[in-house]
Amino acid sequence: MEPKVGFIGLGQMGKPMAINVLKAGFKLIAYDLKKESLEELTVNGGLIAASPKEVALHADWIVLSLPNTEAAKAVIFEPDGIISGIHDGLVIIDCGTTDFHVTREIANILKERRIDFIDAPVSGMRSRAIEGTLTIMVGGEEGVFKRIEKVLAAFGSKIIYMGQSGSGQLAKLANQLLFNINTAAFAEVLPMAVKMGLDPEKVCQVIQTGTGRSFASEFFVPLILENNFGPGYQLANAYKDMISAFEISSRNKIPLPIVAAATLTYQLALADGLGNENKGAMIKVWEKVIGVKVRKKEMSDTINERSERKT
Repeated sequence: MEPKVGFIGLGQMGKPMAINVLKAGFKLIAYDLKKESLEELTVNGGLIAASPKEVALHADWIVLSLPNTEAAKAVIFEPDGIISGIHDGLVIIDCGTTDFHVTREIANILKERRIDFIDAPVSGMRSRAIEGTLTIMVGGEEGVFKRIEKVLAAFGSKIIYMGQSGSGQLAKLANQLLFNINTAAFAEVLPMAVKMGLDPEKVCQVIQTGTGRSFASEFFVPLILENNFGPGYQLANAYKDMISAFEISSRNKIPLPIVAAATLTYQLALADGLGNENKGAMIKVWEKVIGVKVRKKEMSDTINERSERKT
């Protein structure tokens, strides 16, 4: 008999992941604070739970897709959380981005209760979550991983076992730091190029087809040119990766000078009220400092007209 799967957290990534679990033939019971997020699951044959505790009572494996460490801890340990409905054989699979040190603490606490905990953060945008082609980095006991691997295969095409508990989150952090640093780098360099007289669209074409390109530039630069700072992970949420890096740096005496430099741009952007926009919005920090806009001509004209009206 196939195990029953619980799913908690039906946001931009979680909902398509849960739908793919249903499409893979698993029975699924889900919970989310937003009731409207559950409607599409019921259409696809999923059941709805009233609390994380109810999910635990009816599931063998529970997948978490939550926005941060605090949310993961609350769902597991609060009075109506998973901990209130645990039973023998239960496995909790954390596919969100949770602090590396906290992940190990959670795993140890649950181990004392004879509950297995796997950290399995995912990498890839919403489009890959819909396609079921996410990259998944896994930490925890290898035997447990092998047991639950088939549910991860419902939404991931590249599943890599990294090692002991926390290793999945550590691998995700390394990946995210490089993504974040790349974004901060072109956010600083592109305004400089425009300030010195280069055409925004042309210099972006060079970067997108030259050796300076990265996944970060491929995703964000076209949006920046269109003055579109909505799609993608919010800056305020991405900042937690930088904080995690500093904690690891401090605890283990590992110098991370480039991470530190990129973090300054994040902090300036957050101080300027850009936290609800995507990471590409960091470019606004340096545009403001040196007085330029990295936009298509028609977008720059529209922005200038709006500014003139305000004054």
